[in-house]
Amino acid sequence: MRIAQLAPLAESVPPKFYGGTERVVAWLVDELVKLGHDVTLFASGDSRTTGKLHPVWPRALRLGRKGADPSAACAMLTEAIAKRARDFDVIHAHIDWLHLPLLSRLGVPFLTTLHGRLDLPGLPDVVRQFPDASFVSISDHQRLPLPDAKWSETIQHGLPSELLRPFDEKGSYLAFLGRLTADKGPEDAIRIARASRMPLRIAAKIPRAETAYFKKHLEPQIDGETIQLVGEVDDAKKQPFLAGAAALLFPIDWPEPFGLAMIEAMACGTPVIAYSSGSVPEVIEHGLTGFIVENEEQAVKAVGELGKLDRRRVRARFEERFTARRMARQYEDQYRELIGTAAGRFDMQRLES
Repeated sequence: MRIAQLAPLAESVPPKFYGGTERVVAWLVDELVKLGHDVTLFASGDSRTTGKLHPVWPRALRLGRKGADPSAACAMLTEAIAKRARDFDVIHAHIDWLHLPLLSRLGVPFLTTLHGRLDLPGLPDVVRQFPDASFVSISDHQRLPLPDAKWSETIQHGLPSELLRPFDEKGSYLAFLGRLTADKGPEDAIRIARASRMPLRIAAKIPRAETAYFKKHLEPQIDGETIQLVGEVDDAKKQPFLAGAAALLFPIDWPEPFGLAMIEAMACGTPVIAYSSGSVPEVIEHGLTGFIVENEEQAVKAVGELGKLDRRRVRARFEERFTARRMARQYEDQYRELIGTAAGRFDMQRLES
């Protein structure tokens, strides 16, 4: 199949540091190429891919030239796909809602994967404007706020099986990986670690909008010894960071659509201790790949029970459930279904004329 992938422009594909969506797009493109498809990636010019790169903006917006207009970059992206839409059998968009008015009118089959939270005002109105647009959710929980959307499938994220390797030895610290925002639970993670009398290492970026939160609530607690901030980590540094941890703490307080950090930890054989929010019960198997808890007290108790878990079994469940190859195969099925439906519709129109 000739497949176009439309990526966000905030980060490169894959991202240099933080960036879940762009990372997943990179893995998907690479796997589709391995499966023999002709894949073109529409993304920032500093992206790297085994597919064909169509650069639509010189550099990713977050690490690129300060003051770049995101709206201008998005205009360039939609213009690029408008000019080339007929070159593809199917178009797969990862850019939220931006493309819907355009692709709904071009007559080329397209699929949208929604990567963010959907419990936001106005989104039901958008869905009603595009009743024929097919959507993929990344967890069943994610789609609950938009029951009227045309959901074609839930396809959980997957990463290359060889990207992160397991470490069988018991880790010596607790890990926190993600954005330093209140809803990700970094304050809870610090309290859980202290109550468990274990060191905590925090690998995270500080969003500009959250600088005041970090200064007030987190920085005073980071002593560089018991509580360490190691900053953003790339894929090379993520391996030892996660593999050396006794567990990943995931004390979220928001409807997490998926939670890529959970399966990254599992790929290293590292169990996850997570609050039961959003997609967590769909990703973590309680007592097997980690523990699902309701509060800090239960999380501290779970830290004490980590010895009951088999890190080799954690890695095995990752291989069974969360590889990029499995993800790509599921998307292949969706592409074929869309193309087949479009071909049937075209044949019907010919007969009627």
